[in-house]
Amino acid sequence: MLHIEQYEPNHIEEIITLFYNTVHHINAEHYTVKQLQAWAPPEERSSKADSWQQSLQQHITYVAKKDDIIVGFTDMSDDGHLDRLYVHKDYQRQGIATALLAQLEHDAEQLKLDSIYTEASITAKPFFEHHGFQVEQMQQVERQQVSLTNYVMSKSLS
Repeated sequence: MLHIEQYEPNHIEEIITLFYNTVHHINAEHYTVKQLQAWAPPEERSSKADSWQQSLQQHITYVAKKDDIIVGFTDMSDDGHLDRLYVHKDYQRQGIATALLAQLEHDAEQLKLDSIYTEASITAKPFFEHHGFQVEQMQQVERQQVSLTNYVMSKSLS
């Protein structure tokens, strides 16, 4: 059974591992190895843990657990920026991202936000479209001098 709970600092290592494994396995369908290495470079794992710990604690952040294993996580700033939404590579297409998104949408409504927005990968774009997000623009972002395509997307909550 899926259980969603608020993020705790001791979740960070499991979240970082989930992020790296998901990017390098699931997103490989739409991005090159060079792009994946730039997006989630192994040598940045420890520094990412430090910087993410800070932002995850400042944001509205949830983890999804099955049998005490973190199978997904998401975070959103108070202004409705959905920063991260990742599901464990072995738990795809089980409603986990949908449940996490529903929790953030509930929180956004409690904050009386008009909309939420994100920068979705090519891989995640169909998921967000299915859940009512509209593409505002396609963009190229640069990571370690490598260009990656993603989509600025938003969803009206009113």
